[in-house]
Parts: sequence; C-alpha cells; structure tokens
Amino acid sequence: MKKKKAETQEHTDTYTVEEAQQRIAELEDQYMRAVADYQNLEKRVAQERLEFIKFANKELLERLLPSFDTLLLAEKYVQDDGLKLTIKTLYDALEQIGVKRVETVGKQFNPDTMECIETVESSDHSDEDIVVEEVRPGFTLYEKTLRPALVKVNSVQQS
Repeated sequence: MKKKKAETQEHTDTYTVEEAQQRIAELEDQYMRAVADYQNLEKRVAQERLEFIKFANKELLERLLPSFDTLLLAEKYVQDDGLKLTIKTLYDALEQIGVKRVETVGKQFNPDTMECIETVESSDHSDEDIVVEEVRPGFTLYEKTLRPALVKVNSVQQS
C-alpha cells in the first residue's frame, strides 16, 4: 500500500512540475510582452512630446506671418538696407525653428504647398502648370504646410 501511495505521490509531483514549468513559460511570455508594450508606449509618448514641442508655436507663427508679409511688401517699394537686413534676420530666425519659405516662381504648381488664385494663359506647352508669380509667400513648419503660397500659374491657351 505504501508503494502505491509513493507512486501516486511521485506521479502527482511530476505532473505539478510540468504544470509549473508550463505556467512559468506562460508568465515569462506575458512578462516579455508587457515589457515590449511598455517600451513601445515610452517611444510613442516621447515622439508625441517631440511633435508637441515642434508644433507648439504654430498658432503664434500663423499670427506673425501677416506682419512679415507687410515687411516683404514694403521691401518691394522701399529701397532700404535696414529693411533688407531685418527681413534676412527674420528669415534666418524662422529657419532656425523649422520654418521655411515655399519656393514658387518657376516651379511646378504643388497643391500641397500652393494655392492658385489666377491662371495666366500661354501658348508655350512646356510651361504648363508652372508658377509665374507669387502673390503671397507660403511657409512650411518641419515639412508640413504652415500657410500655402498664393500664386499665379501658367496654363496652356486652348487653340
């Protein structure tokens, strides 16, 4: 009787060890997944924080751009070295914080960064959809359009 009881005990212990090893493997897997999820969360939060910092001044920049437009308009009509230096200094400051002016004149029309306010007809087919005049400059903030440029675009004259 003792022998049978010992065999049963041994069988139960073996079964419990196998069960425990399986449970350990399951818990290790859950732990590894939880750690990976946490690391992904940390990365996402850091990326969101960086994006927030980058674009935190977007509203301020949008409010300042009309004043900058006035300076650019004044530059067209007033020949003043102080004004030119001020505009250059502002451009440099804007570039340092990720703002870039959209290149327009002579470039292919891009609806992502430009807004066409007028089409100018031409008989030259090679210049179709080329910007011929910039009415108001456009700007990007870290490659995202802050304000589209207002432009006049060449279109082909229909014969």
